[in-house]
Amino acid sequence: RVQLVESGGGSVQAGESLKLSCTASGDTDGLYCMAWFRQAPGKGREGLVATPSKTPTDAVPLISDSAKGRFNFSIDTAKNTLYLQVDNLKPEDSAVYYCAGRKYIPCHWSQNYDYWGRGTQVTVSS
Repeated sequence: RVQLVESGGGSVQAGESLKLSCTASGDTDGLYCMAWFRQAPGKGREGLVATPSKTPTDAVPLISDSAKGRFNFSIDTAKNTLYLQVDNLKPEDSAVYYCAGRKYIPCHWSQNYDYWGRGTQVTVSS
């Protein structure tokens, strides 16, 4: 199995930035995709970014339309760590941010993800 641990969440003021991290451990040889999702209170889970976690691969990194502009992500495949940088945070970004892993490509967030972290809370006050 694969374990995913998120970190970097917190309470911030609108306009500030946060960098979230997700580190995978365990049977990472079987991990081919990693992604970030978020879920705000009373709302469904929203896919933000998804990327292959191994190279070479035919899969390509993806970012959702809602995440374009203020969200940037990167992956360190040697460390099995996925990062999500969120700039100019807004109150509507307040949510639990989850990292997920998948055993197969394609990596799009609409696919079923096999592994989930416990999430990290981001709270943005105005």
